[in-house]
Amino acid sequence: MRVRLKNPDLLAGKNGDGKRQRLQETATARHSDCKTKRLQDTMGRRALRRIDPNLDLSAFLLEADAVPRPCTAESLFAHDLPLEIEVGSGKGLFMRRAAAARPDHCFLGIEIVYKYARFAAAALAKRGLTNAKMVAGDAARLFEEAVPDDTLHAVHIYFPDPWWKKRHHKRRIMQASFLRHVERTLRPGGQLHFWTDVEEYFQQSLEVLSETTTLIGPEPVAEEPAVDDMDYRTHFERRMRLHDEPVYRSEFRKPPV
Repeated sequence: MRVRLKNPDLLAGKNGDGKRQRLQETATARHSDCKTKRLQDTMGRRALRRIDPNLDLSAFLLEADAVPRPCTAESLFAHDLPLEIEVGSGKGLFMRRAAAARPDHCFLGIEIVYKYARFAAAALAKRGLTNAKMVAGDAARLFEEAVPDDTLHAVHIYFPDPWWKKRHHKRRIMQASFLRHVERTLRPGGQLHFWTDVEEYFQQSLEVLSETTTLIGPEPVAEEPAVDDMDYRTHFERRMRLHDEPVYRSEFRKPPV
């Protein structure tokens, strides 16, 4: 949807057309993000289902301080398999689908809200997905303190909190300091997957990645048709696509040695 600028005549003159186009694009992006925020506000989040009290979560849920240092597939799973980390796992849809689809990989999900980390861990335990674990804690801190260089096969960041208010943007996970640790911890050829439903956040993150890392990208990611009702990367992707709202996807790769 295009947004009409109030005073386009003010941009007349030298380079006026280019300025008008840039402002038009900015206004359109802001309109899209406001629409996304309203949609998220009206949808809200459903209450979590009750967790079976008989489920043993001890092998599937860790507190941040209990994460082994160094944090590797060997120290977490006693297997030297490719390790992938998801930052902000929410209810854990990606974790359980990815772990089930790729038993030859190990997955660690990090979720700062304990009740969601526990819920995601319960879903793993219920399905017996022993190649995946959840951590209740701060991803930025864990990357800085626990994950060694050149360790990760992939890092997944899907629909992180956009922290809508400008004064709160410093709380966003896609900050230069964190992304340097992502680059450091990825093995050569390792991938960063970043998706969001907020266009402004997407563009800002691409700029930060370009300015502060040597990761190759962004590579476009095609939208794949869902083959069942839960065939989505996350619950947020499912919501946005069922409401015919855009999702902004990107993939980056660490250069080979």
